[in-house]
Amino acid sequence: MKGFLLSLICLGLAGPVLAEPSSAEPSSKVAWTLEKLNFVKKGNAENGKILTESGKILTAKSCADCHNETSSNPQLDGQLPTYLYKQLVDYKNGNRKDPAATMNDWASKLSEQNMADLAAYYGKQAAKPGKGGASDPTGIVSVGDGKRMEPACSSCHGGSGQGEKVDTPRLAGQKAVYLENTLLDYREGKRANDIYSRMRLIASKLSDQEIKQLAEYYSKLD
Repeated sequence: MKGFLLSLICLGLAGPVLAEPSSAEPSSKVAWTLEKLNFVKKGNAENGKILTESGKILTAKSCADCHNETSSNPQLDGQLPTYLYKQLVDYKNGNRKDPAATMNDWASKLSEQNMADLAAYYGKQAAKPGKGGASDPTGIVSVGDGKRMEPACSSCHGGSGQGEKVDTPRLAGQKAVYLENTLLDYREGKRANDIYSRMRLIASKLSDQEIKQLAEYYSKLD
């Protein structure tokens, strides 16, 4: 029974206790209808490639200027298109805040089709390989922690960190510094575009050490 409840929490299906307050803005305005899923699935990767190039959307920077190996920004190659699309929409709508406002400003210039095309382009790229030697000293990845009502990461992100459940992101091979900062932001409420507060609830129970260990673990997965 505990395992079933943990899975519901992770998937954001545990009922109204996890829902956003009715008086507050929703955490995201993306509703995954069949029509929306098909729209993202039909994104034009070739147009997405053009959009990544410098100067194509009223900016002097290309996506690679910020999303590269030397930055703390996330790797995008091989990420789930639905996840990327949702993040772009959330940035545009202000549901996800970039402290530097760069992503909010940039996303504000994108149309719905632009976002689907960019998501399709990055989704078709080969994912960056991890550093290798992954091991999980926390046990949270595969088992979770029933005493803290902490679900296993794998129940949502997949046994290999590949991502699943429509817009649950791929974590395997992602930069450790980005993953660590993301979990800290969820824990501190600085990031709040997770539906049903699912990641905020999960991260709120993690220690600094556990967050660092989880980030290192996923960065090493292929």
